[in-house]
Amino acid sequence: MTSSKSSRVLALSRRRFLFSTAAVGLLAAVPSLSLAATPTLGGVLTVNIGGAEPPVLVLIAHTAGSVVYITGKVTEGLLTYDFDFKPQPLLATSWEISPDGLSYKFKLREGVKWHDGQDFTADDVAFSINTLKAVHPRGRATFANVSAVNVIDPHQVELVLAKPAPYLLSALAASESPIVPKHLYDGTDVPTNPWSLKPIGTGPFVFKEWERGSYILLEKNPNYWDPGKPYLDQVIFKFIGDPAAATASLEAGETQLVTGGTLAVSDIKRLQADPRFEFESRGFGYVNSIVRAEFNLDNPILAKPEVRQAIAHAIDKSFIVNTIFLGYAKALNGPVSPDLSAFFDPSLPTYDFDPKKAEDLLDAAGYKRGADGTRFELRIDPTQPDGVYLQTAQYIAQALDKIGIKVTLKTEDFGAFVKKVYTDRDFDIALEGMSNLFDPTVGIQRLYWSKNFKIGVPFSNGSHYNSPATDKLLEEAAVEPDAAKRLNLFNQFQQQVVADLPAIDVVAPASFTVTEKHVRDHTVGVEGFGNNGAQVWIQT
Repeated sequence: MTSSKSSRVLALSRRRFLFSTAAVGLLAAVPSLSLAATPTLGGVLTVNIGGAEPPVLVLIAHTAGSVVYITGKVTEGLLTYDFDFKPQPLLATSWEISPDGLSYKFKLREGVKWHDGQDFTADDVAFSINTLKAVHPRGRATFANVSAVNVIDPHQVELVLAKPAPYLLSALAASESPIVPKHLYDGTDVPTNPWSLKPIGTGPFVFKEWERGSYILLEKNPNYWDPGKPYLDQVIFKFIGDPAAATASLEAGETQLVTGGTLAVSDIKRLQADPRFEFESRGFGYVNSIVRAEFNLDNPILAKPEVRQAIAHAIDKSFIVNTIFLGYAKALNGPVSPDLSAFFDPSLPTYDFDPKKAEDLLDAAGYKRGADGTRFELRIDPTQPDGVYLQTAQYIAQALDKIGIKVTLKTEDFGAFVKKVYTDRDFDIALEGMSNLFDPTVGIQRLYWSKNFKIGVPFSNGSHYNSPATDKLLEEAAVEPDAAKRLNLFNQFQQQVVADLPAIDVVAPASFTVTEKHVRDHTVGVEGFGNNGAQVWIQT
């Protein structure tokens, strides 16, 4: 439960979230709720999460994209969320926020066991929150104002804040803030702890096997704290990245659920017309993904604003939306997805498609065409070696070639991409997918905050952008409890980064879950299939 003042603050925050991930009305949500029917016990669900095989299976020190569909089924969070973003109990059964917003008390579920038989207690929660604050790429910002985590008793914990954090109650899902067993992580180097590859959790499914390059197998937890659940016997996750192969696997019945944007956009209409399948466009409000081209500002050529502006003017985003994404995306002019509507600023200035202006800017910057027509050379690395990311990178390379920039396109697997960009910093332009998440402080600040330039930390400030003005706006917004004032700060932030252009925000792709029709209750809140999966069942 919450205090009356905190309820009003939460209500203001919740009104910001209107979730619509379908592009220009092309994807109609098909309700996946089947709560009027009686769930059937048993069955195996095979899921395709794409070709980017995750580096870890627990997100205590990582934000690897596809893991969001796996982690919460083994390692749970304190809360989950309904479609209105209202918190629902999970490992926490109730909560109370002080009127000044500086104390969050959680009553924890009793009788919960870790998969190795150890008791789940408040010590696990305190350790996990402190660890997230120390090593998680987003947790550093999310829990920055948490000054202490007090264990009141084995089943009560209090988060004490030095300053308000108006987004904090929204940040406690498993995919964002997993609770891990202290007895397996304490005293270790958490980012390299081997238990993140073979997780022990409290969730409805137990990790059994990871066949590298092929699949991950989870099995039913017979001792789950919610009696009678989960309904499924097994969940198998496969890594099929090639869009044509992903579609073929679904149509052949080899997979029954496909997440995110794994399928080729050219196959969507055909699959929508197939009576065997359902499309669900809800369940992505916790993520709000975008595609962006991030510049390495340590490159002296890209350090010049005129060069970045020229590149922006050379890219026709409408071509990317209509030809590459076939309309299943929205063009972006700034860092906030229009699906995160409460924070989206539609009045941002734009870098219109204007190759002539791009050439003039490059000339003025001192990079005139040479005898062979080339001004200079760059490299572009897409985060995925196939699908729309590869196609978008290919288009950008062609567009820049027309204004005299010779671009070499490099592809590698997901792990190599992450190392290349965030550890080796061996890149010029990284074409990547990023999650806005549910609040800019959690999902967006990490990409632009100078204090979040951390070599070796994935999905942080990869551009090495350093703007005192931007830092000030982000830091003030992170602690501002007044919704209107906070929105104004984020609007100023958007104006600032669009002017500075450390990255080009390209599109917000439509997101959807595709399933065989007999897969029920896979999407019951804003986390979509990123929930713990205890309620998923197969109708026979």
